[in-house]
Amino acid sequence: MTKKDPLSYTERTYRKLVNPGNLVSTRIIVEETDLHILADRDVRKESHDFIRTARRQVANYIHQYPEFRTSLTPMGQDSDAPPLIQAMHHAALVANIGPMGAVAGGIAEFVGRGLLDLGITGEVMVENGGDIFLHRHKDCTIGIYAGESLLSNRVGIRIRQESMPLGICSSSGSIGHSLSLGTADAVTVLAKDTTIADTIATRLGNEMQDDMNHVLKIAATFPDILGVVIIKDDTLGARGDIELIQL
Repeated sequence: MTKKDPLSYTERTYRKLVNPGNLVSTRIIVEETDLHILADRDVRKESHDFIRTARRQVANYIHQYPEFRTSLTPMGQDSDAPPLIQAMHHAALVANIGPMGAVAGGIAEFVGRGLLDLGITGEVMVENGGDIFLHRHKDCTIGIYAGESLLSNRVGIRIRQESMPLGICSSSGSIGHSLSLGTADAVTVLAKDTTIADTIATRLGNEMQDDMNHVLKIAATFPDILGVVIIKDDTLGARGDIELIQL
């Protein structure tokens, strides 16, 4: 992976724009994993446990299969793999990219669903480098950070309560630490599965060069996603069940 704009990545200044409302805001860092979590109570201890479990699954699998870390194409399914790894394999197959393209969204969902499934919290947002697992009991607005674009932090997506839990993941060719082969300032994908949202955002980001309409047509071939928003310079394109609002 290549790094772009490492200072902004490290500080994650966009988090300062998040309004937690009546939820408890927590930042949790475990080695390279840096999560922002909103929940209706303090979930630091439990979140640490879920993060360490997720990281252990990934690290152990890479130790056994080193190509899992570097492959830029799907590796197929592995029914003997831990749940997070199976989800990453599946998401890679859906988007036709490497499985590590699902790691940020996969960990976000692993932690968020873990907290919900155990009844630790009734509402939760887990954000991992701009990839979000979201489950709230009311409508929410997610702003789109698009680097130097004039549209950055000026456009948001209304997320209806009935559509959650939901994954909202972004890829960029101009910001962030992850490998992107495209030129978009932001490609944001909504899907019920956060790992799939992550890999498809990466795939569409890779496809984005000069023809935004071409990428939107590719997005229409993925039935697993609810919608997509693309921002490049001062141009925005959207497709699917997307409700845009001005911020």
